[in-house]
Amino acid sequence: MLFAKKKGREKKSYDPALWKPVVRCSICTGEMAAGFKELATGRFEELMLIRTERDLARFKEEYSVTDVTKEY
Repeated sequence: MLFAKKKGREKKSYDPALWKPVVRCSICTGEMAAGFKELATGRFEELMLIRTERDLARFKEEYSVTDVTKEY
């Protein structure tokens, strides 16, 4: 099939001992990106662009996250 329907989304996981869920916000443009920040080095790995509250809810659902901190 060329255009097959997607099956249910599988939940992705991360290691909370190594990574922290973060939403990075730009002060100038207001652009927001969700991802994970490595606790040891502070490196940020961007996973998705957040445009609406629905995008943020989808990020939380996909990674089973309840608390996400914002960084500017």
